[in-house]
Amino acid sequence: MKSRDFVVRFAGEGGQGVVTSAEALARAAAQVGYHVYTFATFPSQILGGPTWTQVRISTNPVQSQGDSLDILVAFNRYAYDNHISELRPDGVVIYNSEEFDLGGESGRSFGMAVDQIAKEVNNARAANMVVIGGVAQLVDMPVKYLEDFVVKRFTRGRDEDAQIIESNIKALRAGAEVARKSGFQLGELEPPTPPKYDQLLIRGNEALALGATAAGLNFYVGYPISPATTILVWMENNLPGKGRFVHQVSSEIEAITAILGAGYAGARSMTATAGPGFSLMSEGLGLAWMAEIPLVVIDVQRGGPATGLPTKTEQSDLLSALHPAHGDVKLPVIAPGTVEECFEASIYALNWAERYQGPVIVLSEMALAERSQNIRKPDLGAVKSERRKVYTGSNGYQRYEARELSEMPLPGGPGAYVANGSEHDGMGDTTHLPERHIRGTERRFGKLNLLNDGHYEAEHASSPIVVLPWGGSKGPAREAFNLLREQGVDIGWLYTMFLHPMPPKLLEILRKKELVIVPELNYQGQFSSILRGDGIRAESIRQYSGLPFKANELAVRLKARIKQHQERKVPA
Repeated sequence: MKSRDFVVRFAGEGGQGVVTSAEALARAAAQVGYHVYTFATFPSQILGGPTWTQVRISTNPVQSQGDSLDILVAFNRYAYDNHISELRPDGVVIYNSEEFDLGGESGRSFGMAVDQIAKEVNNARAANMVVIGGVAQLVDMPVKYLEDFVVKRFTRGRDEDAQIIESNIKALRAGAEVARKSGFQLGELEPPTPPKYDQLLIRGNEALALGATAAGLNFYVGYPISPATTILVWMENNLPGKGRFVHQVSSEIEAITAILGAGYAGARSMTATAGPGFSLMSEGLGLAWMAEIPLVVIDVQRGGPATGLPTKTEQSDLLSALHPAHGDVKLPVIAPGTVEECFEASIYALNWAERYQGPVIVLSEMALAERSQNIRKPDLGAVKSERRKVYTGSNGYQRYEARELSEMPLPGGPGAYVANGSEHDGMGDTTHLPERHIRGTERRFGKLNLLNDGHYEAEHASSPIVVLPWGGSKGPAREAFNLLREQGVDIGWLYTMFLHPMPPKLLEILRKKELVIVPELNYQGQFSSILRGDGIRAESIRQYSGLPFKANELAVRLKARIKQHQERKVPA
């Protein structure tokens, strides 16, 4: 029987090639036209600790990391003990026989001396190729797919390329032979059906960075912090050039003040951080709101307050993102739900910042930032880049006098002004007059009405009960929704990445629903509490384990919540 979808998990100790194996398999599969989706989780120390990476490969587009495992590759005993419960009954375990021996403990398993085999093909670094050769054999994936990947990966114009390619191909074939001799087979994976458009295998953080540069980003500073560091690294490698600036600073406070100054001077400026760094940026974000300075901050969410879970995923910074500063502040927030939306989100964020002249927050999360997914290759030439309204008149201009948006003078040009963090009059001078504070507050909030071009998704939206996920929970929620619709459950789908301001039409639809169910990765049910404040009957399905939802488990919980709601409606 041919298979159209399979999930393999590589688990072991950091440094054992867990991530390398998964990424190589994903890239090889994507190269020939399969849809791939990876998920990685690892400890926060630099080296070592329990690590695992999951790869889902399918002939159809996939939206989550997958639930049960078809193959578990266990590099040590701890990995086997902690992941075997997620293997489906007819799944197969490949274990590193140089580390431990299962004997007859697991009926569907076989050992593989990965390091020894790699040495036998004269390439001690090819252990990961041995493993993925075995994985491919179990699903009858043609070894040529992997060999073509090896040739492309290691053809770099160097004298040693031929030897490296030959040894890696030998490693693939050796691993496949061990798997063949085991006698296990998981069926034949259907051939891929490549889409009729170019694709790009890319991580969420890379997509955020690529979208920002396509939108005209020309000033980036940042401080390394998990899981946002790879955005800084990408910028250091790709942003430098004439009229552009990138720099690593010594703290998140320095980062926010640097992009404040750059935004004031006319640059399209951005930084990226995680929860602890975002907290340190609070005062700077309040100044950007008060002084009306365009800038973008990406917050790649991780688990827990304080240091919490630095390398795990969560959706618990929403309240902080909306209200990062003291006083009356409510910032625009965009939360992408897919890798493709990451590219779009940073474009919208930079354009929104320029349009309303203020700070914009992009909320990503670890599971989205670190996963690889193949997406339609973006057309960078089609990206629209908005620019702020710049004042070009004569001196004497009052920057803050208008009731709503006004043109923004640039330093060194006419109409110079002080971007004051105190309440100010039209010129920017400090004032404590009540009428000026009222006028300034209403101006700052009124400008949010300019950000009304966010889009949303709707399917079977006539249902009185809808599911409304946000951020990275979109994919598992969508698969759960599809399962429920196949079972005949009356439920609708609504989704947007524009959390504030939300698309006005979407708000109208939501206010008419009997129940809006919000799957989210936090304890407090943050998004549903915000929706209730907007007059929407919203309830959360919460998870706060540091891991994403599983689609099948979420479908069960959604169905139970719908039943509970219907029972409440029936009079006793």
